[in-house]
Amino acid sequence: MKILLVAVNAKYIHSNLAVYSLKAAAQAYAEQIEIAEYTINQQIDIILKDIYTKQPDMVAFSCYIWNRRVVDELVGELPKLLKGVTLWVGGPEVSYEAEDYLKKHRTITGVMQREGEKTFCRLSSYYIEETGSLFEIPGIVFRTSEGEICKTEDASVLDLDQLPFVYQDFTPFQHKIIYYESSRGCPFACSYCLSSLEQRVRYRSLSLVKEELSIFLTQKVPQVKFVDRTFNLHPDRTKELWSWLIEHDNFITNFHFEIAADLLTEEELTLMGRMRPGLIQLEIGVQSTNPATICEIDRTMNLSRLKENVRRIKAYGTIHQHLDLIAGLPGEDLRSFQKSFDEIFALEPEQLQLGFLKVLKGTKMHKKAKEYGIICHEFPPYEVLSTRWLTYQEILLLKGVEEMVEIYYNSGQFIKTIQEILKRYDSPFDFFHELAVYYEDNGYEVVSHSRMARYEILRTFLKEKGLWERIYDRCMVYDLYIRENLKSRPSFAANLTPYKDKLKAYTKQYGRQVHIEVFEEERPVFVLFDYQRRNPFTKQAYVEVLD
Repeated sequence: MKILLVAVNAKYIHSNLAVYSLKAAAQAYAEQIEIAEYTINQQIDIILKDIYTKQPDMVAFSCYIWNRRVVDELVGELPKLLKGVTLWVGGPEVSYEAEDYLKKHRTITGVMQREGEKTFCRLSSYYIEETGSLFEIPGIVFRTSEGEICKTEDASVLDLDQLPFVYQDFTPFQHKIIYYESSRGCPFACSYCLSSLEQRVRYRSLSLVKEELSIFLTQKVPQVKFVDRTFNLHPDRTKELWSWLIEHDNFITNFHFEIAADLLTEEELTLMGRMRPGLIQLEIGVQSTNPATICEIDRTMNLSRLKENVRRIKAYGTIHQHLDLIAGLPGEDLRSFQKSFDEIFALEPEQLQLGFLKVLKGTKMHKKAKEYGIICHEFPPYEVLSTRWLTYQEILLLKGVEEMVEIYYNSGQFIKTIQEILKRYDSPFDFFHELAVYYEDNGYEVVSHSRMARYEILRTFLKEKGLWERIYDRCMVYDLYIRENLKSRPSFAANLTPYKDKLKAYTKQYGRQVHIEVFEEERPVFVLFDYQRRNPFTKQAYVEVLD
C-alpha cells in the first residue's frame, strides 16, 4: 500500500506544513507514505504525470482557496489513469462543506475535517493494516461502497505537545520558507475568518518550542514563519520567547510573527528595541479604521493604541512591519476605505497590503453575505465583486491602487521619490489612484516592465500632470543607486563629464567597490554609495556626502 500526500502550493518558495505534519503523525507507516509538492503555476499534465509515475494506491490532497481549482481537476483526471486509486481530501477549503463536496466529486472517497493528524493516522492504519471500519474513525465524511455519504463524530482536539516535530530532514525545504506552529486557534471572532470558528487557543509548551527553534538556529535557516493566528496573545509567553531569541540569536535567521499590535505591552516593546536589525518581522492585520466596520465584523481593536505602537516600532528602525487592509468589508464605501488607507499609510509601514474580502464558506460573513449585498466569485478564492457600499467599478479602481502600491511602495525601490512626490498630495490614496488611471489609460498595466521603465513611466506621469520638478530626478537616481551599483546609467542622471577629475580622485581614495554620484543642486554634491557596508535591516548601501 502506497499513500501519497499532495500539496499544491501558491509559489515554489512555499512549503506545506500540513502534509508534513500528517506524515509525522503517522510515523509508524512512514515507509509507505510519500509527500509530493507542486505549485498552481505548473501545468496539470505535468502534475498528473508525476503522480502517475509514483503509482500510489491512495492520494490525499491538502485543499485551500488558492489550489481548489487545481485539486478539483486532479481528482477528476487521476482515476482515469490510476485504476482503483482511492482519493481523499482535507483542509479548510473542504472541511465546512464536506457532504456537498462529495456529492459534486464522485471520484472522492472521503473528506478529513478540520485537524487531520489523528484522523490521517487512523486512515493510514485502516488502509495499510486492512482492519477496522471507516465508521470507527472520527472526523471524516465518506462515501460507502453503496454510494451513501456518512459522517462520523467530530475528532477530539489535539494536545499540541503530542505532535511530532516535522523538520527532521531539511532537504525538502532548501530555498523554501519554513512554517512553524506554536499554537492553534484564535480568541477573536472576526466574521470573515475561519479561525474564528475555534476560539479556544491551544499551545505547544515553551520548552518544546525553544528546543525546536534551536534546530532552526543551528541549521541557520533564513526565515521561520510562525503560523500562529495572534502570537502575542499572552504577554508572558511572548516576552519569554522573544528574550530567548535575543539571547540565542545566530545573526542570520529571521522570525515572522502575526500579532495584534494594540495588545503589545511595554515589556514587549522594550524587548523589541533590543533586537538586532532583522531578527523579527511583524504582520499586523488592521483591516479597516472605520469604527462601524470594525464593530460589524466582530473585530476587537484599539486603533489609537495600535498606531502608537506601530510608530514606536518604526522608530527603532530594525523591525519590518507589514500592515494589512481589507477592501469590501461591510459598512466601508470608497471614501471610508480611502480614509483607512491614508491613516495606515501615514504610519509608514515597510509594506501596506491591500487585500480583498474572501467570502469563505463556514464563516459568519458567508452567512450574512445576502444581507450585506455581497456579490463574490462563485469559485475559489470567493473574492468580493461588489457590496452594498462598493460597486464593481470601485473594486476595479482599488485593484489598480493595489497594483501601484505594490510596484511603487512595497517594492522599496522608490522610497525617496515617493516621499518627495507625496508632499504635493493631501491624500496618498489620490496619488496611487491617479497613477493607476494613468497606467490603464496608456495600456501599461498589461505589460511587464523593467525597473528602469517604471521610473520612466513615473517621470512621464508627473510631467503630464504638471507636477514635474527637477528634484524628482535626483530622488530617482538616489533610489536606484542605494540599492545597487547599476551597470547602465539612467538617462535622467547628471552628466558626469564635467566632474571626471574629481571623480577619478575619489575613486582612487575609496576604491571601485563603491559608486560616487553627482547631484546637481545650487552646487554639485558628491555622494558615496558603499555596497560593502549595507544597512543590515534595509539592505541599502551605506551613504555618505563627500566634501
